[in-house]
Amino acid sequence: MDRLLQAMRAVAEPTRIRILNLCAHSELTVSDLVGLLGQSQPRLSRHLKLLVEGHVLERHQEGSWARYRLASDRRADDNAASFASAVLDLLPQEDPVLARDMDRLDRLRRKWDAEAADYFKRNAAEWDHIRTLHVDEEAVSNALSDVTRNWSLGRLLDIGTGTGKLLELLGPRANSAVGIDLSAEMLRVARAAIEREGLTDCQVRQADMYQIPSADQDFDTAVLHMVLHYADDPAQALAEASRVLSDTGRILIVDFEQHNLAELRAEHAHRWPGFTQEQIQNWLQEAGFGDIAVTRLEGGALTVCVWTAQKIAHSQAEEAA
Repeated sequence: MDRLLQAMRAVAEPTRIRILNLCAHSELTVSDLVGLLGQSQPRLSRHLKLLVEGHVLERHQEGSWARYRLASDRRADDNAASFASAVLDLLPQEDPVLARDMDRLDRLRRKWDAEAADYFKRNAAEWDHIRTLHVDEEAVSNALSDVTRNWSLGRLLDIGTGTGKLLELLGPRANSAVGIDLSAEMLRVARAAIEREGLTDCQVRQADMYQIPSADQDFDTAVLHMVLHYADDPAQALAEASRVLSDTGRILIVDFEQHNLAELRAEHAHRWPGFTQEQIQNWLQEAGFGDIAVTRLEGGALTVCVWTAQKIAHSQAEEAA
């Protein structure tokens, strides 16, 4: 009851209603809201503090920036988040003030898209060169769709999300999805992509794959797409993925089979020259996975592999021991 009353008090103010509505449509910083609402930063910071304390908004730190979004109602007992959703359903979106807010948000989204396009343009030469060395991306996407066709993705974690491509591909099939990456610039690109696709159940966070800021068993599916060859310690990355996966959770790894292209290490910061089947299998088994399978996609100088595995439940592991 106290949590619900706190939520009701938090939204009972015109500016906070507008903030709630905007953050339901997009993940925003204080600076974003200053531009959208035309109010001072101290005033908006105070409103945001009350909305977070009322459990109707979530606050996530990303470097020196804080981002705000509508609170998730994943918890069955989270009546504050449910209340916020109910309030939003009652809002008259044709209201002139709310309509003006949404028009400004649309302009901000177009700005994000332009920034993402500029980033792609600046890095296109490097990415185009690597793409010429392996099977085309459509074939990889088709393979991912095929191997996960019968999976219930549930709560999806995309580790090293990069441009958010995997969130675009698998996010619509998941109950919720989180992409993590250390690169703030990559996160801007990924955020623009999920905004553009309207993936409201997807979000991205700045985080380290060796220290994922999530509780044990917080996800049902983990994906590492072209990530491990940059890792200092792939075994530790897989162990951390296992930690945050539920019992019988699944993992999907996309990476290169071992190759001899030294230029990728010298010019593109690849730490590993791809991987042998034995390496991946051993690391997965050490991390508590079984039922390991691989799909090989040959093409050009590089072979792309899609590895899948399922976490062995504690009860099964104890029986095997």
